[in-house]
Amino acid sequence: MPTQTLTQAESLRPRGKGRPRTVETAAPSLVELLNLVRSETATTRQELERHSDLGRAVVADRLTMLGELGLVDESELGTATGGRAPRLVRFAARRAAILVATLDQTAIGVGVADLSGTLLTEHHEAADLTAPPEQLTERLAALFRWSLERHAAPQGVWGISLSVPGAVQGGAEGAFLTSTPPIMPAWEGFPMVETLTQGFGVPVWIRSSVETMTMGELHAGAGLGQHTMLFIKVGRRIGAGIVCDGQLFRGAQGAAGLIGSLPVTLGGQTGSLDHLAGSDMIQREGMAAASDGRSAVLADILRRGGEITAIEVSQAAQVGDPVASAILSTSGHLIGQVVATLANALNPDLIVLSGSLVQTNDILLAAVREAVYGASHPLVTRDLRIIRSQMGSSAGLVGAARVASEALFAPAFLKEWVMQGRPLAHPAFAEYLGQLARAQTPVPQPAPPVPPTMRPGKEPQA
Repeated sequence: MPTQTLTQAESLRPRGKGRPRTVETAAPSLVELLNLVRSETATTRQELERHSDLGRAVVADRLTMLGELGLVDESELGTATGGRAPRLVRFAARRAAILVATLDQTAIGVGVADLSGTLLTEHHEAADLTAPPEQLTERLAALFRWSLERHAAPQGVWGISLSVPGAVQGGAEGAFLTSTPPIMPAWEGFPMVETLTQGFGVPVWIRSSVETMTMGELHAGAGLGQHTMLFIKVGRRIGAGIVCDGQLFRGAQGAAGLIGSLPVTLGGQTGSLDHLAGSDMIQREGMAAASDGRSAVLADILRRGGEITAIEVSQAAQVGDPVASAILSTSGHLIGQVVATLANALNPDLIVLSGSLVQTNDILLAAVREAVYGASHPLVTRDLRIIRSQMGSSAGLVGAARVASEALFAPAFLKEWVMQGRPLAHPAFAEYLGQLARAQTPVPQPAPPVPPTMRPGKEPQA
């Protein structure tokens, strides 16, 4: 007897005494099939039957339901292999959008991504994270609205994902934030998550910049297809993103990879890796070399009234200044010693270095390579590649999009909203919105933003 398609109304209709409602029995199989399609593990009905162990009638019924909910599409034909061409089952990634942003010490980036985590458009501009949080949140909201005017989705926005400088404590799979975690001291007590949630009516997720950049590199950069990878971000703080078996490892509290706190020794002085190898050290040593005349290039910059930062030291090293080169080499060797310990423990396929110092200078990268290859077991380094990231500032946005995409479709979270076709109907999120409304959390009302100038090559894509 053919299986009849269940409408949403039918799915919620009570059954006979003692029998489970259809929503309780259908949701797990809907979740399984949708994630098989979303991950492209299966792209036809036959493949779905094989991977899910569900019968033909059940797969057909559930795909009809997913189609009616607008979550999958079967309008495209595949390639025939001796018979009728199969219909391809595609995830409806463009049905809704995810808003993403990166907050760095000196810049912010915003973008719009589809539900698969693919970045569709991005914009970057200078910013000061020490400014009042109200101002930055207002600007962020304004840029989000401006971006949506240029790239709207049929079902609007389903989530917001932010990348921030510090570590963010981990939560349950797919769990959205209901309060603002500690981001930086100047933001203490400011309800950023609550403001964005109420202003846009969608769940918010936050991850550290190291984690989002690692996710971006893994899914859209040099790490694509890799199972074990280390991502090293070099700046004022030095952090590591750890990928094991193709998945980001966050640790028990979301604090995995805080290698900048590890002790290292330089010239008889012991301190943290951040203190003795980060950009603050490079700036300090560069300023000292400029002041006492040991570096002719840096002394000239200082004499002309210029500021000595880690970037000036990097540029001086690139033009051959021996003192500047030695400063960067010292930083690279210290970082490499710590990374070598990680490499020996994890045996990665790939190590990717990122940060403005790495992107603009070959000396630091070469020093890291020398230290890692010199202090690691031959089996660890036999096929190991150590490269710089090619994604630049896009990595954090791409990774933030992947964080939201994976959270929205995490089985435990998806099961609660799949029958309604949109995550905003998730019972826990609906209750949270109600709590915010009852608490009357203030929401900034930004004026229409002045359209910023897009960077070359960052225009929205179709």
